[in-house]
Amino acid sequence: MTFDFDLFVIGGGSGGVRAARVAAQEGARVALAEEDRYGGTCVIRGCVPKKLMVFASEYAGMVEDAKAYGWDIQPGRFHWQDFRTKLYAELDRLENVYRGLLKNSGVQSYDQRARLSDAHTVVLEDGTKKKAKHILLATGGRPVKPGMPGEEFGITSNDIFHLDELPGSILIVGGGYIACEFAGILNGMGVDVTQYYRGAQILRGFDDEARGLVSDEMCQRGVKLHLGTNIVEMKKEGDKIRVLATNGEESLFDQVLFATGRAPNSDDMDLEEIGVTLGRKGEVLVDDYGQTTVPSVYAVGDVTDRVNLTPVAIREGMAFVETVFKGNPTKPDHALIPTAIFTQPEMGTVGLSEEDAREQEPIEVYATSFKPMQQSFAGRSERVLMKLVVSQKNRKVLGCHIVAPGAGEMIQLAGIAVKMGATKEDFDRTVAVHPTMSEELVTMKTPVRTG
Repeated sequence: MTFDFDLFVIGGGSGGVRAARVAAQEGARVALAEEDRYGGTCVIRGCVPKKLMVFASEYAGMVEDAKAYGWDIQPGRFHWQDFRTKLYAELDRLENVYRGLLKNSGVQSYDQRARLSDAHTVVLEDGTKKKAKHILLATGGRPVKPGMPGEEFGITSNDIFHLDELPGSILIVGGGYIACEFAGILNGMGVDVTQYYRGAQILRGFDDEARGLVSDEMCQRGVKLHLGTNIVEMKKEGDKIRVLATNGEESLFDQVLFATGRAPNSDDMDLEEIGVTLGRKGEVLVDDYGQTTVPSVYAVGDVTDRVNLTPVAIREGMAFVETVFKGNPTKPDHALIPTAIFTQPEMGTVGLSEEDAREQEPIEVYATSFKPMQQSFAGRSERVLMKLVVSQKNRKVLGCHIVAPGAGEMIQLAGIAVKMGATKEDFDRTVAVHPTMSEELVTMKTPVRTG
């Protein structure tokens, strides 16, 4: 069989672009198809614009702190349109960077939707067919609404960046990191934020003590958090949305944001017709090397619904190139991945939660919660958490959990030690950097809990 390309990548997000350009640099003939904007969820409608919104939302608190430190600064009003204009310009710049990376690597780009007609044939939206020796699915995921009466009146995280103006009030439905991040962002921007979550506590799957502190601090900062609560129905009422909750309350909101889950982008690609096996949620099922049930077709990133994080998709893309184009079979390593949740306060975590570790083996827990110097001096009452979960048997640090300003920066560095298998004594032998919040990670001597 004659092939037009050695590799055809479907999806121009972080994982797909990385795989495409690295394979091209290895001498492969590579093409990539993207129906929307290059950069994918992370760059265009996820991590990057969200983090910029986090920054923007924190300045009101900084102004108040500055006054407490003696600066003659008066709070002003947040101008959403000014911020949004600059945000759009930055996203355009980043998309052009991604396009440039592909072009400079010799990758042929097609700005079209693509599907498969057989194990080696990609069909573009205009009907053009391209033969490829290998096909890589990197189509990512999308937010989904939960399926309830009136849900069409609500928006998802994809829409939040495109609002013409900020709402006076918003209901955020969900308790995962996306819901909690946007609750903090919009609250900081002056929006009246209510959050409904059907579970007993937000951030399910993370360490209980850490997520409990995040929940408490969010409420202290003004988010009206209702746990064990969901929507029964929504109705449009003039310019507002009337929401009936499961607790019987009826409320009016200017906007409703659903952050209730995401689904893999595997629809309408004829994957099952050519033999690619999909999971219950539509995720593409792959082996340890990213290979699907069709040997020539691989998949990376959120479309596989394994660990849905941008750096993981990039690692999976690199492992794919090592395996297929460098003759070096490589499994992406999904163990001990550091993660930051840009809630307010921020949370960083790596390894096992206290609860998961206790189910696995006997542990010791070292933890401290305190008011950090900078905020305490300014008169704020918020607290931070530093926590280590340690194996009694071999003394390895099984988990590290931080709730504090800059927790994401801290956990990146702590993650190196945990990934290397550092013990509690390795932490103890490290000299503290004083005065910092993170010095507590190396000065905690007595466990607060064992079991």
